[in-house]
Amino acid sequence: MVLARTVRWSVGLAALLVAVALASATLGYADVGPLAVARVVLNALAVPTVEGAGLAWRRPFGFDVAPTTRTIVRRIRLPRIALGATVGFALALAGTVMQGFFRNPMADPSIIGVSTGAAVGAVAFIVVPLSFPFGLPASAFVGALVAAFGVYLVATEDGRTPVATLLLAGVAVQAFLGAVISYLLLQAGDGLETAVFWLMGHLQHSTWWRVKLALPVVAVLFIVLVSYARDLNVLLLGEEDAHTLGIEVERTKRVLLATSSVVTAAAVAVSGVIGFVGLIVPHMMRLVVGPDHRILLPTSALAGAVFLVATDTVARMGPAEMPVGIVTAALGAPFFLYLLRDREVHEL
Repeated sequence: MVLARTVRWSVGLAALLVAVALASATLGYADVGPLAVARVVLNALAVPTVEGAGLAWRRPFGFDVAPTTRTIVRRIRLPRIALGATVGFALALAGTVMQGFFRNPMADPSIIGVSTGAAVGAVAFIVVPLSFPFGLPASAFVGALVAAFGVYLVATEDGRTPVATLLLAGVAVQAFLGAVISYLLLQAGDGLETAVFWLMGHLQHSTWWRVKLALPVVAVLFIVLVSYARDLNVLLLGEEDAHTLGIEVERTKRVLLATSSVVTAAAVAVSGVIGFVGLIVPHMMRLVVGPDHRILLPTSALAGAVFLVATDTVARMGPAEMPVGIVTAALGAPFFLYLLRDREVHEL
């Protein structure tokens, strides 16, 4: 029953993602029809074939597409759509875990300082000449992990990590890192515009290289988190009850915290700080599919991909292109206030 519901919802959301991605690829300053987009995508497909003693890749389709259209779709629009889907998938996935972990629908992936740590790493890379393999994304990724695991170490005592202590430690560390970011911005000089633009969260100048950096990490850790869906369900009953039911509570909390932190770090490192995706999407999907994380984790992740591709399309369709973080914040802040006013926000 659970598997059947998960498959039905996942297939439906995956189909919606394809439809939104196709629509997004047709929209922009250059007019590209859906048929042309489909042809470009099909032309890019390759299948393995055996030739002689080796393996070769053959492209089964050879539709006639104008070079300009092919360049616009393959090198500009599709990388941006793929990166948006990957980042949205990751943020919604991590937000779902954090809301279950803290048993509060107000939680989001940045609650323990991951996004703020990434911001410190990114702004430091822009302001101070640093030598990092993979450049700014690597610096942001390292900053995110240092912040997350720093919060974990502060909140852990005698092998136990109380959730309330973890939350308070996250708030304190975020405040401190916010001061560091402010200081770095004062020293930014010519790099100030670049730093502020990154902090807004954006998908402009997306490349397949950034997709290849984030996608493998997100895909592997998605499998890890889905395998802990049942344990996350049991943790909703409380730590004492979970221990009684055979869950290794502290070990499970460490795995969930570390994995969701790395997922968030991978997303923020390639896109900047995009807020509210991990807050809005998991909560809305919980209202639709229920609180069972075996269904909620994959469906929220797919819905996050749909949401961010759609909002990024809106962000780039105005008279002046906006960072997508502005659009998600404009949608997320009223939704946040709605939760405060009309919903029970203390426990799931």
